[in-house]
Amino acid sequence: MMVTKRRSLRAAVVGALGAASLALAGTAMAAAPAAHTTAPAAARTAQTVKASITATPSVSSVRAWTLFRVTGKTTGLPAGSKVTLQQKQGTKWVTLPASTPVARSGSYALRVELGLKGKNDLRMVSGSTASPVFNVTVR
Repeated sequence: MMVTKRRSLRAAVVGALGAASLALAGTAMAAAPAAHTTAPAAARTAQTVKASITATPSVSSVRAWTLFRVTGKTTGLPAGSKVTLQQKQGTKWVTLPASTPVARSGSYALRVELGLKGKNDLRMVSGSTASPVFNVTVR
């Protein structure tokens, strides 16, 4: 996968800003007295949304080392979370050096190059959340 300096810098800045905003929010929450000790039922339901990831490759078949895209949407993952490509090799899922942050809208797009010829079983993961398996044949 080709990663530009600009994209790497953008990901680093988004991560740093996210961490800073979380730290500030935590400080503000600690300074403010708690009005209620229990959250309303609607708020608890919204917080327990199960995380999910979808993944769609731009092609079903590609030449070795030819660039293609994997796009998808996430739910239950915060913006800036990293989604990573995994490939099934034998009986194990191997994490490939291909990842991208989730946008505010919950979407992501990843440019990928594969060299392992044949049918490749792939999935996108973030933490313990994984997308359904999709296939790309490399010829």
